[in-house]
Amino acid sequence: MAAIPGPLKRINETQLTHRLKWAAWEWLYREAQCRCVGMEVRLEGPGGRVADLAGVGPENTIYVIEVKSSPSDFSRDDHTADDLARLQSREPSLVQRRQLAEQTLDQTKVYAKQARPDHWEEVLAYRLALADWERLQKEGHRYRKRLAGYSTKFHDQRFLNIADFHYIMAPGGMVPRRKLPPHWGLLDEAPSVRVPAPRKEVRKNTGIISNVLRAIARSNTTSLMHNYGVRFTEDGPVFPGANYPQDTGDIGVHPGIGLRKTSG
Repeated sequence: MAAIPGPLKRINETQLTHRLKWAAWEWLYREAQCRCVGMEVRLEGPGGRVADLAGVGPENTIYVIEVKSSPSDFSRDDHTADDLARLQSREPSLVQRRQLAEQTLDQTKVYAKQARPDHWEEVLAYRLALADWERLQKEGHRYRKRLAGYSTKFHDQRFLNIADFHYIMAPGGMVPRRKLPPHWGLLDEAPSVRVPAPRKEVRKNTGIISNVLRAIARSNTTSLMHNYGVRFTEDGPVFPGANYPQDTGDIGVHPGIGLRKTSG
């Protein structure tokens, strides 16, 4: 097993994003006085949004931080409900064009088989209709893919209602103050506050706090298991087996290095 690249680092995560996440963790712990912090925390239930970091501080104050390492990463979540509605409004036109292309393809297929029964697929009219149908199929696939990944996280009222404070962590100067979404604050990698987040009046009860704490605990459990080499499969987690690292007496040694995965 290859050496683990860093504590709680995801495989598809850049080093910059990873550093920013730990800077955000440091800010939550030092400045916000959070003693319960997690990365990649799924909030709002099984189908809810995932916060890059969530923390619970004094007086059950809930913090959410989103880490953005590039302008494109930032803009990906900076869509409003109106933006989403405009994108969705394109679907009827795409469906209509695809249906028309299918009808044209069927008609030219009939014509081609009559014109050249032995080589109907070479008839120009059929080939052009087929190319147009394939182009619209690809366009529809790109549209569905874009729609599935279209995020309104920064402006989603449900997401804003789950925490007292929302912050964006980004490299200094990457997010101008004028582009900061409403109800969000801004942190830099120092870590320090560039723009304070306004406190929201979040209606909380014991159940809400318990749900957030459970979500953080689940996230940390999964992250720790990944870090120790546990492999998640359809049949359940596969643990490394009996070859756990021995106590080296040195707390600086990363606990996951040297673990092997069992077969299966």
